[in-house]
Amino acid sequence: MERSAGDRTASALFAGFRALGLFSNDIPHVVRFSALKRRFYVTTCVGKSFHTYDVQKLSLVAVSNSLPQDICCMAADGRLVFAAYGNVFSAFARNKEVVHTFKGHKAEIHLLQPFGDHVISVDTDGILIIWHIYSEEEYLQLSFDKSVFKISAILHPSTYLNKILLGSEQGSLQLWNVKSNKLLYTFAGWKVGVTALQQAPAVDVVAVGLMSGQIIIHNIKFDETLMKFRQDWGPITSISFRTDGHPVMAAGSPCGHIGLWDLEDKKLINQMRNAHSTAIAGLTFLHREPLLVTNGADNALRIWIFDGPTGEGRLLRFRMGHSAPLTKIRYYGQNGQQILSASQDGTLQSFSTIHEKFNKSLGHGLINKKRVKRKGLQNTMSVRLPPITKFAAEEARESDWDGIIACHQGKLSCSTWNYQRSTIGAYFLKPKELKKDDITATAVDITSCGNFAVIGLSSGTVDVYNMQSGIHRGSFGKDQAHKGSVRGVAVDGLNQLTITTGSEGVLKFWNFKNKVLIHSLSLDSSPNMMLLHRDSGILGLALDDFSITVLDIETRKIVREFSGHQGQINDMAFSPDGRWLISASMDCSIRTWDLPSGCLIDSFLLDSAPLNVTMSPTGDFLATSHVDHLGIYLWSNISLYSVVSLRPLPTDYVPSVVMLPGTCQTQDVELLEETTEPSDEMIEYDSPEQLNEQLVTLSLLPESRWKNLLNLDIIKKKNKPKEPPKVPKSAPFFIPTVPGLVPRYAAPEQNSDPQQSKVVNLGILAQKSDFCLKLEEGLVNNKYEAALNLLKELGPSGIETELRSLSPDCGGSVEVMKSFLKMIRMMLDKKRDFELAQAYLALFLKLHLKMLPSEPVLLEEMTKLSSQLEENWIHLQSLFNQSMCVLNYIKSALL
Repeated sequence: MERSAGDRTASALFAGFRALGLFSNDIPHVVRFSALKRRFYVTTCVGKSFHTYDVQKLSLVAVSNSLPQDICCMAADGRLVFAAYGNVFSAFARNKEVVHTFKGHKAEIHLLQPFGDHVISVDTDGILIIWHIYSEEEYLQLSFDKSVFKISAILHPSTYLNKILLGSEQGSLQLWNVKSNKLLYTFAGWKVGVTALQQAPAVDVVAVGLMSGQIIIHNIKFDETLMKFRQDWGPITSISFRTDGHPVMAAGSPCGHIGLWDLEDKKLINQMRNAHSTAIAGLTFLHREPLLVTNGADNALRIWIFDGPTGEGRLLRFRMGHSAPLTKIRYYGQNGQQILSASQDGTLQSFSTIHEKFNKSLGHGLINKKRVKRKGLQNTMSVRLPPITKFAAEEARESDWDGIIACHQGKLSCSTWNYQRSTIGAYFLKPKELKKDDITATAVDITSCGNFAVIGLSSGTVDVYNMQSGIHRGSFGKDQAHKGSVRGVAVDGLNQLTITTGSEGVLKFWNFKNKVLIHSLSLDSSPNMMLLHRDSGILGLALDDFSITVLDIETRKIVREFSGHQGQINDMAFSPDGRWLISASMDCSIRTWDLPSGCLIDSFLLDSAPLNVTMSPTGDFLATSHVDHLGIYLWSNISLYSVVSLRPLPTDYVPSVVMLPGTCQTQDVELLEETTEPSDEMIEYDSPEQLNEQLVTLSLLPESRWKNLLNLDIIKKKNKPKEPPKVPKSAPFFIPTVPGLVPRYAAPEQNSDPQQSKVVNLGILAQKSDFCLKLEEGLVNNKYEAALNLLKELGPSGIETELRSLSPDCGGSVEVMKSFLKMIRMMLDKKRDFELAQAYLALFLKLHLKMLPSEPVLLEEMTKLSSQLEENWIHLQSLFNQSMCVLNYIKSALL
């Protein structure tokens, strides 16, 4: 039974695979030491899951399974990682799977503290619960009045058995004994909210970070302040102490700077400015090592080493993605393993779909790279280029010169980039005579040979530049190619045609070499973007009325028009074979259009509007980027590994919302029922024995069963053994020896018995076969299916034996032979098993040709059969001739 379209899974073509380019968010990281492997691990949160890295090489060790919601805080002990989401938190074993889940809070959890065999959780309503980890039961629950004491930080002081120190937004601190459920002491505080608590290397001493930017080093045994420090960068986000012999404390700030303080001299010794471009979420000195681990909401995890004479940290290792939403993504190269992505943060990066170690950043665009190198500017913000809005890349000449060209937001000049050297390139391409500030580059393309770049400007001008020398090679049109802003440029695969489109709603075809206008076409609406599939010469145009127009650049005619999107079309992608056009729109949908049939074959919705869509050159993945998301999301092409129906969707089809994939590869893919049952879109089709009675139908038997029936005697002669098989001599258990000085083995005795005759006297065995009996029945009831089925089951030798035994000499009769010819006529009438009828008849004639003319009954049957065969063959021959003529015409005619 076929299910309705409403029951269909969210997308028939694409399944969420995993996210790329996500390394950290605003949740502080957790550092753990594995006593078994004697190494440190750092865990960072990326939305609904977390990553665990080996600190030694910062290689990804594990990705946890996804939680139902985004993680809001994390903590860890030696064995487990705790992650809270909403009012629930879970314990993960082996950095991957959930082993315990703790439910009981009414409000969102914002603090977690492991405590031996217990774990403490605090929610925003001021409820503190202590849980027993293994039984998942509540051990103790404390309630705090939010207006008097709202918990903002929690710490278990070293050597303080069963005691926890709580900091509040009101500024006071409380020391509790959680075993006896007693408040031991209240610290008055400094009338400013507490943001961070950290145990110092000395017993009884803790560092208290405040909202005012102050850090108080306080002795909690005697309630005495030992020293005070102050930062000017806002509240203290996190504190850590070096434990490798240097009395240094580091403190993080909301603007990305880190302050380093000497605790002996009680002074600031260094500032690590712009350690992150956003707030420092967490910082941790590794135990007894000069290494500082930091992470922030800028999607970066960094390790700093303190090995310089001034005590300043230098960057040792890092994992970094984009720190702002993406503006454009495109697959680079033909192997489908790299994705180039540009972002609002001004960088151009390459992400590998294979492994993170192949990721690389091409860096920020700099207005004058040489000046920056010469002057060694610390703050390069003033010389950075604005974010890239559009880019085009070609790997054909990447080892010789720059292979990427990019437009920047609000800039006239386009920058070139070198993928192999991972840096901005040698040239800024812009027309020399233009000095206006209000003209910007709006569209770019690079030829398939990698030699030329075509740039369209907001003034309507389209220019060609040489990528090797950066020299201007001419413009299309006299003054300008278009009256409006250029919305798209494209060059075909052979550098013959250039296609440009402008905001005035005109599409123009130009000769690439001599820049002459070949053809102009008016569009129904102003185009938003343009995309060319070079291999097939198919051009896709997204228009401002939310429709898509597809043209063939050879005939310059509109071949398809698609409508259905409810918002601006942000991006489009062709499948590698050019059969599908995939479009992403502000209506949060991704739609797949089948070009040969001109139908919508797939559609699904997302929580966040897709900004970019690009398909792998190998066709295995679709990559997307989304509004307010920092990652690239991969979707696997289901049609590569299972049967997918490409039937058009009904006009009233309502797509369902699909969740973006997580960073764990195929973590949510379970064996669905569809894998065992036929796909809900596919109708089960039973092929009939014969499609139509008028059609000639062949049998399903292999050729070996009928093709060599006429040549059996030749085959038998070829396969005849040259000599009879020899029986191997059986060796005696003890090999006899001949007596003498030199021991020799005795020769075996020859068997002198003459070989016995193996001829068997058939005698009584010569009786009628089943086949003969079925043929005799056929004469009575005129049904020959049973006889034919018996013949089908036999091999070539068996068939010959059966047909030979039909003659009166071999135990048959003239009546049986007549019945056989009737069976052949029945086969030719029904037009089924056509080749078997021909083969069986040919063998029959070969075996019995001498006796057939002497029997008038058989001769009459043969005459009928001959005319029937001739009629069939003339009909078939005319069909063959017709097909050959059409084929020759297609091969030779100039279309």
